[in-house]
Amino acid sequence: MTYYSSSYGFVVHREQVDGQDIITKQGGFTRVPLSSLPVYIQSKRLDEQMPVMFMCLRAGQVSVLLLQNMVDSLLPVLGYSLLPSQIRELVPESQAYMDLLAFERKLDQTIMRKRVDIQEALKRPMKQKRKLRLYISNTFNPAKSDADDSDGSIASWELRVEGKLLDDLSKQKRKFSSFFKSLVIELDKDLYGPDNHLVEWHRTPTTQETDGFQVKRPGDVSVRCTLLLMLDYQPPQFKLDPRLARLLGIHTQTRSAIIQALWQYIKTNKLQDSHDKEYINCDKYFQQIFDCPRLKFSEIPQRLTNLLLPPDPIVINHIISVDPNDQKKTACYDIDVEVEDPLKGQMSSFLLSTANQQEITALDNKIHETIESINQLKIQRDFMLSFSKDPKGYIQDLLRSQSRDLKVMTDVVGNPEEERRAEFYHEPWSQEAVSRYFYCKIQQRRQELEQSLGVRNT
Repeated sequence: MTYYSSSYGFVVHREQVDGQDIITKQGGFTRVPLSSLPVYIQSKRLDEQMPVMFMCLRAGQVSVLLLQNMVDSLLPVLGYSLLPSQIRELVPESQAYMDLLAFERKLDQTIMRKRVDIQEALKRPMKQKRKLRLYISNTFNPAKSDADDSDGSIASWELRVEGKLLDDLSKQKRKFSSFFKSLVIELDKDLYGPDNHLVEWHRTPTTQETDGFQVKRPGDVSVRCTLLLMLDYQPPQFKLDPRLARLLGIHTQTRSAIIQALWQYIKTNKLQDSHDKEYINCDKYFQQIFDCPRLKFSEIPQRLTNLLLPPDPIVINHIISVDPNDQKKTACYDIDVEVEDPLKGQMSSFLLSTANQQEITALDNKIHETIESINQLKIQRDFMLSFSKDPKGYIQDLLRSQSRDLKVMTDVVGNPEEERRAEFYHEPWSQEAVSRYFYCKIQQRRQELEQSLGVRNT
């Protein structure tokens, strides 16, 4: 009997072999006795990802339950890896192998569950708070009366803005500019005029990262400047409206964290409508912020758009000194930044690692070959035992079985084994068969004579 599952696109065959139900998946990769199928299912490796069919006979219908359907293309052709019950009865020590299969199943379940947990964790941002030390220094180049070029004849100063992560143990050091979205240096407008007092750097898709910034301007007097540093948050963060910030106790955060905080506030204050869970009954604070007595929770992300502002920049006031005694002084500032958790790279490497896969596959193939060898030895043993008990009967049964197989393979009509014996032709039907044969031959010969003589039968 053959059954086709259109939902999953596989074919399952059920047949009787030596009085035993056998379940076979199309392709011959799985051939399992129906009585041993539950044990077989428990022993399969979860990371082999094989759909296993469990056939249940109910009122003449077969129900195919998909117990494992993960990634069928990753299944190595391992075949039937269980020891038959007859072998386990003959060799009690083989129970240790079955115990190992059960332990392997539990271990694979644990590993698979951990892999799924890691995959879910990688979908979420994994950030770590670190300290970025900012170094601000400047040098002053006085004017030289004997200089040949125009640069040397004019006094000038040079401002440097650099930085590095503290306790950075990673092999690939991040460039200083990669932490920022923009940098603006505002000089004294009275000294450099309204058109030349701003120095701006903004990140673009084609920006080349750098380890620092340098600004050079002419001048021989100390200059007050203001540095505006805008951090490059990934994922983006927003500054909350003052009313919403006071309500949630959050100043700057990501959009998802803000929505989560809003949902926590709704649950804590029981603002969700008891009859229609989709709606939120606003309290006085929500009414002030969202300007409505009632709203859907799905509307909150859209309403938040007008309540989220760009985060505040980091503001640093600095004096560019031209005093020779201050040339070696460097101002240092520590800034909290978020960097990728080093554990994320290790987790990704674990998921992508295939170092042991070839070894595991080789061991699985070796186990499969050993099981096949044991099964063949069991068949040979059964043959010898049956032959020793009743040689004549066993040979006759074997010949009948081989005859049936040959008949199926060659599509032979009739029974050649019986037809080769003389008794077959002494049956009561043989006389009638001979008469019919001669009658057909006479009619055939008569038609041939009539055609040759041109005589029409009237």
